[in-house]
Amino acid sequence: MSSVKVLFFARLREQMGMAAIEIPITTSITLGQLREQLGQQYTQFATLRGPVMAAVNQDFAQDHVQLYADDEVAFFPPVTGG
Repeated sequence: MSSVKVLFFARLREQMGMAAIEIPITTSITLGQLREQLGQQYTQFATLRGPVMAAVNQDFAQDHVQLYADDEVAFFPPVTGG
């Protein structure tokens, strides 16, 4: 079965209680659809507050980006510094 690897960083890792998961997919889905699926499967993802940024295969991505088997998706809070 095909899957997408999902990584969580910083406080998102703490809130999810895991660093990574594999999400099985049967067809191409969008990043937005993956967000919805994660929210349905994981209550802690659905209740995340504030902006959550995403990267697909190490490039920043918007919710309309198509995901395919073996893609890597990373979710993380915005980085601040000074």
